[in-house]
Amino acid sequence: MNKIWLSSPHMGGEEFDFVKDAFESNWIAPLGPHVNGFENDLCEYTGAKYAAAVNSGTAAIHLALIMLGVEAGDEVICSTFTFAGSVNPVAYQKAVPVFVDSETLTWNMSPELLEEAIEDRIKKGKKPKAIIFVHLYGMPARTEKILEISRAYNIPTIEDAAEALGSKLNNKFLGTFGEIGILSFNGNKIITTSGGGALLSSKEEYILKAKFLSEQARDPAPHYQHSQIGYNYRLSNICAAIGRGQMKVLDQRVKERRNIFDFYYKNLSPLPGISFLPEPDNYFSNRWLTCIIIDSERSGGITREDVREALVKENIDSRPLWKPLHLQPVFSNYPAYTDGTSEKLFENGLCLPSGTNLSREDLQRIVNVIRNVYSKKIYVG
Repeated sequence: MNKIWLSSPHMGGEEFDFVKDAFESNWIAPLGPHVNGFENDLCEYTGAKYAAAVNSGTAAIHLALIMLGVEAGDEVICSTFTFAGSVNPVAYQKAVPVFVDSETLTWNMSPELLEEAIEDRIKKGKKPKAIIFVHLYGMPARTEKILEISRAYNIPTIEDAAEALGSKLNNKFLGTFGEIGILSFNGNKIITTSGGGALLSSKEEYILKAKFLSEQARDPAPHYQHSQIGYNYRLSNICAAIGRGQMKVLDQRVKERRNIFDFYYKNLSPLPGISFLPEPDNYFSNRWLTCIIIDSERSGGITREDVREALVKENIDSRPLWKPLHLQPVFSNYPAYTDGTSEKLFENGLCLPSGTNLSREDLQRIVNVIRNVYSKKIYVG
């Protein structure tokens, strides 16, 4: 049986034309015209005023923290229910992550717990320096409420839209709400540059400084002179060329991911105990990954692991939802404001294969495996 991957790269056809141009013009370098072109493409698509293309989403978050003045000992409020790359840059700055749990509507940062955490940190004499909130699996967070709280306490936000390119809230693209927005173009994302990321902002000074620091902070001089510590974070012209080709099919990829969600929903939601993340009014998710929750009390004892292991036996990739960062050994000693929501999601949730290069036969094969798990057990509705 052929391997079915969770979310593999999917080329659209025009990427090679851009890469060929880079080769023919000999722009085989960390910078070049396709980097500028890719940044312009991102701005044109999202409506952002300015963009800086870098070599990963993690690098983008690191630069964003520097733009907001986060230094050693500062506290940064972070979503706990996310990938470690959203928070590792806080440690790079020797700052302190303060974790906030999810809410059940979107699985993203709870505004209520966010405000509780801010007030408690202030009482303890440590006002947070920034907030990093995530749009998980492409679903918009309760962004307006989070921003309302951030403004009330005058704490700037970094909007982690790494999984959410193409998603919208009230018809506005994610990544353009916060002080600085973050995108990722890792190989498993909805479009890819192999590895890559970007910062978006309405403030030109942030983007100019991010570009400066991402190019080793070389001062404007005829020789190599450095007055600040810089980083080798800039995106290469070749990777940007791939990204320009991928932008041509982004809308189609969003449509296809949403169709995959609809297929799973139609075929699996009738099974007892299986539920999906709904899309609230005025929310538009790119449905980067389709995720299910399996309630063993309603499924007749069938668990997330029963389904995952059955898929493994059939050479089908799947993944539990993110393990909350406050449970990760490396972050377990940091402050956390939780109510059990993310822990329950992690315990019962599963990401299903969602790549746009999956065939209808692949999707049916996945559904058949899950149905077979149910057919082998006696369950109650």
